[in-house]
Amino acid sequence: MTFLDMLDAAERRNQSMLCVGLDPEPARFPGQLKGDASRIYDFCAAIVDATADLVIAFKPQIAYFAAHRVEDQLERLMQHMRRAAPRVPVILDAKRGDIGSTAEQYAKEAFERYGADSVTLSPFMGFDSITRYLKYHGKGAFLLCRTSNPGDDLQNQRLASVESEPLLYEHISRLAQGPWNLSGQLGLVVGATYPLEIERVRAVAPIIANSSRAILYASSGDDFAEAARREAVRTRDVLQTARP
Repeated sequence: MTFLDMLDAAERRNQSMLCVGLDPEPARFPGQLKGDASRIYDFCAAIVDATADLVIAFKPQIAYFAAHRVEDQLERLMQHMRRAAPRVPVILDAKRGDIGSTAEQYAKEAFERYGADSVTLSPFMGFDSITRYLKYHGKGAFLLCRTSNPGDDLQNQRLASVESEPLLYEHISRLAQGPWNLSGQLGLVVGATYPLEIERVRAVAPIIANSSRAILYASSGDDFAEAARREAVRTRDVLQTARP
């Protein structure tokens, strides 16, 4: 199955648009796990087990593992997700944005080392920054389009000083769903803090909704996995209610 096939199947099976982001911060871990980076795998695996039947995808953020020098735990987590939730696609949140042979190595890291089904990318070096990923048949990529940070330095600028010209993020969304989408597996990253922008992007591309900290840290006690499940159920149901 391609990434989008897996995504569609997970959406139907779990009646969900919810993607759970795995951004493990040991300082926020509950109970005896608190502050212990060697337990990142244990924490994330418990979240996965508690929510696997509620989500459309999981999205581990690579920086939270690399900062603690525990990429081996990310590899273990990817393997665990394959065993525990084999039909739920995994998006590696890496936001890579290079070209040429460097992009080739990043693609190899995402799809061969970690076995991700999709990866997040920065498209601001142009089409050259995504071509190496498109060579992996059936694998997906999400391009940064309108992120949640408040800075409007680039994304919310017009391509020309004419009102009818598209904003940069709109141009990226059209490229991602048009001439750049050679594999048919491209998606977009749009921050939920900009509902009007989401509406404009949704006109040309489907969207899934990510939640990380609200679910991961729903409880600071030993019931953290059960609390994560309750919050995931609540969020999934809110999203389903809001669907057009």
